[in-house]
Amino acid sequence: MSNFPTPPPDTKDWTWVLERPCPECGFNSPEYGSDAFASRIDGAAIFWQSLLESDGPELRERPAPTKWSPMEYACHIRDILALFDGRFDQMLTQDAPEFDDWSADDAAAAGDYAHADSHRVAEEITANAAAVSLRLRLVQDDEWELVGDRGDGVRFTIDSLARYLLHELVHHEWDVS
Repeated sequence: MSNFPTPPPDTKDWTWVLERPCPECGFNSPEYGSDAFASRIDGAAIFWQSLLESDGPELRERPAPTKWSPMEYACHIRDILALFDGRFDQMLTQDAPEFDDWSADDAAAAGDYAHADSHRVAEEITANAAAVSLRLRLVQDDEWELVGDRGDGVRFTIDSLARYLLHELVHHEWDVS
């Protein structure tokens, strides 16, 4: 494994991907209907399982000092699936919840992403994706507009949060491809 320093924190506000296509990964939010959210999440789990099967040294190599390794991205995917599942649950069970702050960079450091067990991460991605996928399949028509607020004041609906999650999945597949 390369001894690159920790990448600088990503301080971009990525919510713009809900309004226009991402020039890097090509994600275009309006192309996805709510009926496609769950199947796209299921597809992401399959992608990451396949990637993690190799368990070769390339999984842990950073392509550049400022870019995570595929293993680190996989751990991030595992964690955001769990995080978003919790946020969807809050939106469905609470009135306009405010989400706890969460830092991907802090999670990566605390979870030692670079040294994670690839087989375990693959299993956890599968389980977390299945939980989010099922939750979104059960959202009723009148629930897609339920809201929750991020600590920085950004308000999401279940629909927009699902689209935001899809961008994360698509973008990080692009990052490692």
